[in-house]
Amino acid sequence: MDATALIALFTSVVVTFFVIMDPLGTVPIFIGLAGKEKVKKQQQLALQAVLISFLVIIIFALFGNQILGFLDISLPSLQASGGLLLLLVALELLTGKDAEPAKTGDVSVALVPLGTPLLAGPGAIAATIIFVRQSQSVADFVTILLGLVVVHIILYLFLRFSIPVMRIVGRGGITVATKLAGLLLAAIAVQMIVGAIAEFVKIYS
Repeated sequence: MDATALIALFTSVVVTFFVIMDPLGTVPIFIGLAGKEKVKKQQQLALQAVLISFLVIIIFALFGNQILGFLDISLPSLQASGGLLLLLVALELLTGKDAEPAKTGDVSVALVPLGTPLLAGPGAIAATIIFVRQSQSVADFVTILLGLVVVHIILYLFLRFSIPVMRIVGRGGITVATKLAGLLLAAIAVQMIVGAIAEFVKIYS
């Protein structure tokens, strides 16, 4: 794969996971869970949540294919189910029905719900496996990993500086950005479902 194709793959990974993980939509929830903590503790929770999310995503990037093979799940089936999951998440973002979880302690906040399933949720896991299964070389795989690293760095920056961001943008700005992210996520979900249907037609025609 040439440099242009690798850049396109890298961009696709970054944009897709940025929209799926929705840093702007995560900020209000993070503030609700850790807003009363000291600044140093907020930074620690942000780092822990992002590291947990990255660990979960990497595990599925490395072993997701083996898991699918063991369970005898085809890529079109995963792609269709992932698209449906993303569509549900997009509808929640657009309708504002995503619930804010209650705080149960520092460790559990970083692990659940921030690290997973808020960041490393079903949609992100499905997208990870799909990207890896569609990669055709080591360069593709390394590009995907670099994209995931960049996305998680962005996530950490959003969470670490969430309080100043909230003061500058305001809740209204966060709401508008979340709705736009929902629209983009819905488009990605529909594309995944359409691609899965096309693959099913090829397989069974």
